[in-house]
Amino acid sequence: MHRRRILQGAAATAAAALLPASTRAMASSTAGSTDYPLAHWTPASTANYTASTRPSAYPVEYVIIHVTQEMFSDTIGIFQNPAKQVSANYVVRSADGYIAQCVREQDIAWHAGNWDYNTRSVGIEHEGWVDQPAYFTNALYEQSALLTASVCDRYGIPKDREHIIGHVEVPGTDHTDPGPNWDWVRYIRLVNLFSAG
Repeated sequence: MHRRRILQGAAATAAAALLPASTRAMASSTAGSTDYPLAHWTPASTANYTASTRPSAYPVEYVIIHVTQEMFSDTIGIFQNPAKQVSANYVVRSADGYIAQCVREQDIAWHAGNWDYNTRSVGIEHEGWVDQPAYFTNALYEQSALLTASVCDRYGIPKDREHIIGHVEVPGTDHTDPGPNWDWVRYIRLVNLFSAG
């Protein structure tokens, strides 16, 4: 049995070597690498976002902060369900700040409820509920701020409240997240503290 697995692995490696380099690169990137090194690839259904070539197709000018109103695992399940028609680029877990990347930054996640803002933003969901501040842990704030600082540094987004906004601030939205318990002063301070630039 062990020998069979080795042979199967060798055959798969040989078959992969026969693929054109561009196909191998695409297969490699979709297999697990992330745009943010501390994130873990947890892909959304391809039915829940728009493939794109950002920032060449659209400039990335905003980071939009969301609160899931669901548990972390339920949020991932929603993004992986093709019937839901929703996704975000990242989801941050409350307890430990674990980050799942669900949609590549080059692609357009469906998170803001406004196509123009979707095309020009990276959406970050945070596990919790707007009326339960206990979900906004130190780990969640710190890991999210590190992620946002990285996104801002890579796309030249100013690290201020005009460019790092809440879902509630997107024109036309009916959402209230991240809500009054989200500590914006602390968050923006952390983003700037963690910035490489």
